[in-house]
Amino acid sequence: MDTNETDKIDKTLDCIGLFCPQPLLETRTALNQLEINQILEVYADDPAAESDIKSLVKRTDNELVKFEDNNGEFRFLIRKLK
Repeated sequence: MDTNETDKIDKTLDCIGLFCPQPLLETRTALNQLEINQILEVYADDPAAESDIKSLVKRTDNELVKFEDNNGEFRFLIRKLK
């Protein structure tokens, strides 16, 4: 599945300035609060966040709809599937 900027983002999580493991923990908590098919937008700038959050999405059987790296500031769009 793919999304574009017109798809509804249900929750935005700003983890800019937070360091491991905080972005991962906050992303997990935010995903747990969403309903199936809702989209979580996450911003993070911790270098470990890219691999940590991608791994979390895979382990929890959710969908990474979009990932952007804007000079070390990451943006994730994650669709909750379970």
